[in-house]
Amino acid sequence: MATAIPDKLYFRIGEVARLCSVQSYVLRFWESEFPQLKPNKSGTGQRLYRKRDVEMALHIKRLLHEEGYTIAGARQLLQTEGREARKAHSSQSELPLRTEMAGLKKDKNEARLQRMRKELKELLGLLSVSPTPALQERKTKRTAPADRPNLFGE
Repeated sequence: MATAIPDKLYFRIGEVARLCSVQSYVLRFWESEFPQLKPNKSGTGQRLYRKRDVEMALHIKRLLHEEGYTIAGARQLLQTEGREARKAHSSQSELPLRTEMAGLKKDKNEARLQRMRKELKELLGLLSVSPTPALQERKTKRTAPADRPNLFGE
């Protein structure tokens, strides 16, 4: 049964754990065992998985839980798959005509810009968490009271 991955740019570790039906610590362990599974980390150290990371985690789970591979065997298989994919990618010798290349570059750049905009909006959403009432209270206490003397003579 294929797991439907939501159309998002970033997933937190809890979301990925739910999608893969494993605990978060299992994903952290897999990160240490499989170099192919390497999520980005935010400035606060929170793991941010991309869709390809989620797909890799699901692939690892399938290899370990359904196909019965050991961790070492799954790691070796993934390395072999990666080498074969790189070899197939580099052996494509046919190049489109120059005019087609220009059109492809333009389409690629537009798609890249769209992805970047979407990614930035999602990051903004992650960073724009509304402050708690206690934080709001601390911010108001930081302002200098009117009865405090101004030491700079302004």
